Amino acid sequence: MKIQIHARLFYVFAEPTDVLIQVEAAEEADQRIDAPELWLTPVLHFARVPGHDEIGQRIWIRVDGELALDYKALVDVSRPWVDISALPDTQPHLLPGAVIDYLMPSRFCPSDRFSDFVSTEFPGLSGGALVAALRDWVGSHLTYEPGASHAGTCASDTFIQRRGVCRDFAHLLITLARAASIPARYASVYAPDVSPPDFHAVAEVWLDGTWHLVDATGMAAAEDVVKIGVGRDAADIPFLSSFGNAELYETKVSVARV
Repeated sequence: MKIQIHARLFYVFAEPTDVLIQVEAAEEADQRIDAPELWLTPVLHFARVPGHDEIGQRIWIRVDGELALDYKALVDVSRPWVDISALPDTQPHLLPGAVIDYLMPSRFCPSDRFSDFVSTEFPGLSGGALVAALRDWVGSHLTYEPGASHAGTCASDTFIQRRGVCRDFAHLLITLARAASIPARYASVYAPDVSPPDFHAVAEVWLDGTWHLVDATGMAAAEDVVKIGVGRDAADIPFLSSFGNAELYETKVSVARV
């Protein structure tokens, strides 16, 4: 599956400011990047650094005044469809070291508060069958509502309010999976069926010895999602982090199958 991506950002900074950006698709075995183009206005500093878990790249820039960024890429995604409900889990003591952090609570995913809920509501389920049940529960109990949450909303807030956007769906699914001792992380992605078009967020769970993308909103299928980066939660992989005051004027994302 070939996916065409186009993302545009426009910000204004009142004084010289350090900015960390992660908008480019990650080069991985199951997604090959063709003809990437990145253009941005002149900046005071530009340097690439690895993304979290060495997935994707981030860009350090120092900017004063206007920042316009334009990113285009054609991505060939070869990720197969997998029935996650049939996949086994891995006992925690057998997990590789790089996965262990994703069992733990994090800023937006307080999984230690949900162990009783998961064991009570989903008795007898484990592995992929449990993940599928958690995904379906989040998808059916939350309402997708732009503007219903904010940058500080965590999974506990979403669980109570029962509404939010893709980041909130992902945070709650990650939280419930970790509460069941299934490693889960946050993935920033591009996906063609997201409405309204924007940067998208999904969960990624560790089953049968590898990571699997899972979208509780139901808008994105793993086989045509383009991964940008991963982290414990949204705090690790915003598309833009400003270490100073920034004024956003435009964010525009378009993603289409070719």
